[in-house]
Amino acid sequence: MKAVRQTTLREQIAVSGVGVHSGVPVTLIIHPADADTGIVFSRSDEQGREREVRADYRSVTATELATVLGDHSGILCSTAEHVLAALRGLGVDNALVELDGPEVPIMDGSAAPFVAAIDQVGLVSLNAPRRFIKVLKPVRVAKGEAFGELSPYASGFRLEIEINFDNPLIGRQSIATDLEPDSFRRELSRARTFGFMKDVSALWSAGKALGAGFENTVVMSESRVLNAEGLRFSDEFVRHKALDAVGDLALAGAPLLGLYRSVRGGHKLNHAVLTALMSDPTAWIMVEAEPVRRMRGHADLATGLVAPAYGPDVS
Repeated sequence: MKAVRQTTLREQIAVSGVGVHSGVPVTLIIHPADADTGIVFSRSDEQGREREVRADYRSVTATELATVLGDHSGILCSTAEHVLAALRGLGVDNALVELDGPEVPIMDGSAAPFVAAIDQVGLVSLNAPRRFIKVLKPVRVAKGEAFGELSPYASGFRLEIEINFDNPLIGRQSIATDLEPDSFRRELSRARTFGFMKDVSALWSAGKALGAGFENTVVMSESRVLNAEGLRFSDEFVRHKALDAVGDLALAGAPLLGLYRSVRGGHKLNHAVLTALMSDPTAWIMVEAEPVRRMRGHADLATGLVAPAYGPDVS
């Protein structure tokens, strides 16, 4: 929590690829944005009219295989979670994400290409205090053996993610990490999306996974990983689930101060827990980072302290 001022990109960046589900080529440009803009997605329709949707939990229209954003006019873009994870993981508060297609490009199946592009231009601080959403009490959503919970945590934002697949290549895996830019780059950003060969025909029939391939997805049979290069981590599967959670929870609209624990979760559960938190005005409060105060004859005080700013908007 060292940054006390809001941030944005120093310069715009651009990446190109295909949508993992649509198979459609797309270019994504991330522009710097002013303080208090937040993360906004923009796309022009077939008539050349530009639409914008704020990256907000209320803008989620579907969570079946990816996080889909839209509004009353319909879907704006699909598979937003990886670029959102990169922005939140690196501490980018304000950005305009412009697309020329219906889906964020899958790139290599992870957030690493977005991270590399952001790191190449770097970030700048803006003349506005950074705001955080501080979790005040536990909020839990459960369905069968799956559950997710946001609870208070004194040291920033922490993820504790567990998965359990009935497949010997995955089985039960867990990861716990405090989210900071360095830990995000090292532990989560390179973990790729994954799928099973046995599901391919059904997905194709449903018009999904049309852009999936060995270059952007970890593909498994019942007994082995089919990608020639193998896994990037022995527990890459749970690391990717944690990566998805970072992106999905970025839809809070500000960095969270709390602990997120998920067991057998996914996009749907992540969104349900975040919605439950934000819908309870007693469960969170918006806080502001305190400015650094210089004291004569003393060293600079530690940065990153947070002080209450205002409560949740319940209007």
